[in-house]
Amino acid sequence: MGQLDGKGAIVTGGSRGIGRAIVSRLVADGATVVFTYQQDETAAKQVAEESDGRAIPIRADLGVVSDVVSLFEAADAHLDGLDILVNNAGTAVPALIVDVTEADYDRIMAVNSKGVFLAIQQAGRRMRDGGRIVSISSSNTVLAGPGVAVYAASKAAVEQFTRVAAREFGGRGITVNSVSPGATDTDLLRGTNSAEGLRMAEEMTPLGRLGQPADVADVVAFLLGPDGRWMTGQNLVAAGGLI
Repeated sequence: MGQLDGKGAIVTGGSRGIGRAIVSRLVADGATVVFTYQQDETAAKQVAEESDGRAIPIRADLGVVSDVVSLFEAADAHLDGLDILVNNAGTAVPALIVDVTEADYDRIMAVNSKGVFLAIQQAGRRMRDGGRIVSISSSNTVLAGPGVAVYAASKAAVEQFTRVAAREFGGRGITVNSVSPGATDTDLLRGTNSAEGLRMAEEMTPLGRLGQPADVADVVAFLLGPDGRWMTGQNLVAAGGLI
């Protein structure tokens, strides 16, 4: 038996990278998972096929309010009840402060902050007592660098949502935490960093390598399972010692 047998879960951004690893881990632990994708339908179908029907893909743009609401309505139809929410979907547009456009700012904040807030709100209205909420933040909230001002700010908001939601939902036995990955080998990381930047990240990480999506998924799984029952309002840094 898996530690999440009988649990219903939503994972945003579950077709690739860290999100895909989280979906796979939740399914392996016994959960039924509704996960979102935005563009890569082929990847989403592959995740669903690998799960033997226990992972259900839903197209959604987490930066669009109506899509967030529709996601939870769709999950109601596919799950017997909601026990788990993992906010993983995110976007980044690296740019120096003087070069950030209003459109870039609005998009990053819509997906990374507003979308997460609305998902926590929807989950708070639907989730069964004793549930779990985990949101993916970033080590950039601590390790500042050129070009990440808006991205880091959007993720800092996620950490604050986490702390407040833990207080508000604690009476129902719902835990709320966040996880901050370090440099993790995903399409997003490689698409926003040079080869030299990736090499430097490896050198700065005491364990001497980039993280793998499964490294982060395992930390998330700890928070979602019974061993994470006494953890709430926390931000766990899964960065190989980078922070």
